[in-house]
Amino acid sequence: MGVVYHGNYAQFFEMGRTEWLRSLGVTYKDMEMNGIMLPVISLSCNFIKSALYDDVLTITTFLKKKPLVKIEFDYEIVNQNNELICTGNSVLAFMNSKTMKPTRCPIYLLESLGF
Repeated sequence: MGVVYHGNYAQFFEMGRTEWLRSLGVTYKDMEMNGIMLPVISLSCNFIKSALYDDVLTITTFLKKKPLVKIEFDYEIVNQNNELICTGNSVLAFMNSKTMKPTRCPIYLLESLGF
């Protein structure tokens, strides 16, 4: 059909989220080494315009509010013509990888965010 498969947008959001964290000096790998996992507990995508093969897409990631036990992101994806392709939202939970129970946002992440 010449358009990007809708399932790829979850991966685009993940790339936006991981690079946003990396820009703060925090990586998923570091968090996992410190016993924190971040499973997605909610994901939504609003398709506005189809992304076409070979489009150059820019993903902008926004932190919705101060993270506590959950962290929530909004996303915007635009193409090379700065046309809005889609918007989205995801909620992830901080989980202790040993107990598999929810835990608070790590202090080092809150400090990186200026809280």
